[in-house]
Amino acid sequence: MANSGTTTMISALWPAAGRIPLRLVTLALVGTALLTLSAKVQVPFWPVPMTMQTFAVIVIGMAYGWRLGGATVALYLLEGAIGLPVFAGTPEKGIGIAYMAGPTGGYLVGFVVAAMTAGWLAERGWDRNFLSALAVNAIGTALIFVFGLGWLAGLIGFEKAVTFGLVPFLLASVLKIGLGAAVMPLAWRRVKAWRG
Repeated sequence: MANSGTTTMISALWPAAGRIPLRLVTLALVGTALLTLSAKVQVPFWPVPMTMQTFAVIVIGMAYGWRLGGATVALYLLEGAIGLPVFAGTPEKGIGIAYMAGPTGGYLVGFVVAAMTAGWLAERGWDRNFLSALAVNAIGTALIFVFGLGWLAGLIGFEKAVTFGLVPFLLASVLKIGLGAAVMPLAWRRVKAWRG
């Protein structure tokens, strides 16, 4: 994909000039707040309630680029590791390292990889049209599942990992992939119209 001008959505909205550390810290904190919110809000869905966490991870990666996107998700994991209740099911299901070492640990690691991959592809213009953005969202989601299932299989076996860690989430994942593919190109059209 050809890169058309500005490399990321956030650099089009808030160009890096002057107070770069303030900009980066602000964006990272806003990103971790959005990730926390996306983990806490459950949308009624079948067969299991849906959070918007994977959607937020990939869109943040696409909007921020691979470095800031990866750093933002890593900061989110650090917040969880020190005991802040930022993850889905926290504090009810535990907090900190103990929570992260549980069944969802691999998915959390996958978040960083997915955000960085999505950001790297977006920096190359893959977030500008529906089909390439669809590919970015599908790749990011697949990476989250690869890491998540790999970790979960080590705890409960591969067959159970697929049964409990993949199958119930497939329909919601397809919906979020489509939504992510629609959001970024639409946002770029808005930005281009706004900038004239």
